[in-house]
Amino acid sequence: MESDARAAVLAAIPHRPPFLFVDRVVDRTETSIRTEWRVAEDLACFAGHYPGQPILPGVIVSEFAFQSGAILVGGSARAGEGVPVLVKIADARFRKIVHPGETLAARVELVEIVGPARYLKAVVTSSGETVAKLSFTVALASASDEKEIA
Repeated sequence: MESDARAAVLAAIPHRPPFLFVDRVVDRTETSIRTEWRVAEDLACFAGHYPGQPILPGVIVSEFAFQSGAILVGGSARAGEGVPVLVKIADARFRKIVHPGETLAARVELVEIVGPARYLKAVVTSSGETVAKLSFTVALASASDEKEIA
């Protein structure tokens, strides 16, 4: 069952290990998604981020939310519209430290669509406690747009 959940994630976005942080989609509608990720104890960033007292970097917590949002909007985009690419991060607030072995849950909601832009908001939790809240925007980019975005 876990492999089926992971296969669905792999089919939804182009990210791959070691930079894939969504293990499974828990629930999904046209305007929201809930995902989970178990933070592995041997995640490479722990070797150098507070050695001896490893803390998951906030940028990785954020990336988990971004990937969850990409699954949401990538699946709801019409064929041929492109892949979701992060273009803006706004109002990110971190409330709880994340340690190895925790399971994170993300709830991402689609707030607005303006042309190729998808405005989203996310709440990431661990054991029911808020880890982070953030807003972000992705744009649907075609292969020809990738050079301009990069």
